[in-house]
Amino acid sequence: MTIQSDAPTHAASDITSAGLESPEAPQPDAQGEDWGPYGRPLFDDPDARALKRVGVVDVGSNSVRLVVFDGAARSPAYFYNEKIMCGLGAGLSETGKLNPKGRARALAALQRFQMLADGLLPYPLTVVATAAVRDASDGPEFCAEVEAATGLRIRVITGAEEARLSAQGVLLGWPGAYGLICDIGGSSMELAEIHDGEVGKCVTSNLGPLKLKDITGGRRGRKKHIDEVMTGLRDQMGDQRDRLFLVGGSWRAIARVDMLRRNYPLTVQHEYRMTAKDVRETAKFIEKNDLDKIRSDCGISSARMALVPYAVDVLARLVKTFRPKDIAISSYGIREGLLYEQMPERLRQRDPLIEAARFAEAKDARVPGFGKTLYTFVKPLFSGAPYAKLRLVKAACVLHDVSWRAHPDYRAEVCFDNATRANLGGLKHSERIFLGMALLHRYRNKRQGTHFEHLYDLLAPEKQKEAEILGKAMRFGAMLMVGEDQDIGSLRWQPRKRFLHVELPAASAPLFGEVAQSRLMSLVNALEAEVRVTVEGKRGALLQKDSRE
Repeated sequence: MTIQSDAPTHAASDITSAGLESPEAPQPDAQGEDWGPYGRPLFDDPDARALKRVGVVDVGSNSVRLVVFDGAARSPAYFYNEKIMCGLGAGLSETGKLNPKGRARALAALQRFQMLADGLLPYPLTVVATAAVRDASDGPEFCAEVEAATGLRIRVITGAEEARLSAQGVLLGWPGAYGLICDIGGSSMELAEIHDGEVGKCVTSNLGPLKLKDITGGRRGRKKHIDEVMTGLRDQMGDQRDRLFLVGGSWRAIARVDMLRRNYPLTVQHEYRMTAKDVRETAKFIEKNDLDKIRSDCGISSARMALVPYAVDVLARLVKTFRPKDIAISSYGIREGLLYEQMPERLRQRDPLIEAARFAEAKDARVPGFGKTLYTFVKPLFSGAPYAKLRLVKAACVLHDVSWRAHPDYRAEVCFDNATRANLGGLKHSERIFLGMALLHRYRNKRQGTHFEHLYDLLAPEKQKEAEILGKAMRFGAMLMVGEDQDIGSLRWQPRKRFLHVELPAASAPLFGEVAQSRLMSLVNALEAEVRVTVEGKRGALLQKDSRE
């Protein structure tokens, strides 16, 4: 088994699966210290600190949501997240006004959110409103009412701005991403193109489910309308054959139904992938099955589920029109785009996974900074691996000790669960499993017998082996951990000869006790290799064994 990833063959290959390109050169800091391609951590930079506890409110046609971001700005955690299904845009096509009941609910929600913000935030809330408020004749009146009652000033954005902010939200999770962004709300649907981390053309349409409900002619009339609008969108956007990123609650609901149909084991929606065939099969599944049963099985609200049949017709036509290479669900959208808009460019270009891992290490590890040393130690086992693999190795090393407070009997499972379900950007589902499995093996030799075995098959067997080797290498390296900048020695790996040479500095030789030797042999057995351990400046080997059968 060679510990290597396949080399990329195209710009849209797995090396950029998260939209992350390998930097051309290492990035030394101002003091000249080389931090490698990941650069010095920026989560405690003044520009990043200014983005902590940022609160944004999205007043949509269907829902009103408050999100408070905190943590590493480049990969923020959701400190607070609350949504109220108000239905502001219900009936807008017929009356030209906001739904009265929805308007009252939205005002009550905004009063609550403002009171929460007074207690939680150092800065005022940023509030934006989309299609329903901008299209309604009483939209300005509603904004004035909200300001009088709460002091909040609502920024009513255009359709093009809505598309741009959604695209920026996608870029928060996928730096350097490429493809077509489609954000569906209650009363509109926006498209935006992104290439090389930049937002290009942006267009808006009236293909929101709340407006489609009011189209005359039943489903046939609705489909005809969708076809006509989609043809116009195709003329405006041109050829879009790369990845399709889906943003919005209706798309996420459809993804949940797709997971149900496929009996998919990992219900994390961000970076969930579908194909055109999946969309067609799920559309048939929704049409043939009871919506209440689907709603109950998927945990979708009744208000959201009522819109799914309309949204799935739009998605089916969208995929047929633009024929994307693949389809990815994005949990990031307008709200995250507002945060991204406030970031300096050097922070935007950072890998969100690495920045989040470093933030966790600084906050929770026993020896913050040792992850960098451990990464240097284990990296020779992955010589020649592309950036897409090395970033996972780096993240695992930085995260290797952040769960030490968990009970020893459950520490391995806590690590796996955190990695696979945490709010982390820039991770495919298979990469989540790789990271979780590596961290599981950091604390446990065998992965059998856990509650997560049903997830293992999302990772190919050879990748499972790589994750095991990484985990056992970290398990051994952690035995040499004393301080952040300590020299713990080096590994030299010869994959063709199946030979591992461990060289320890003289000062660290006493750390190579019985438990360390046992953990090294577990790594050697996983490698199916021969090992030799030497101490710098001394003749002879401390340990030399051949574990190959």
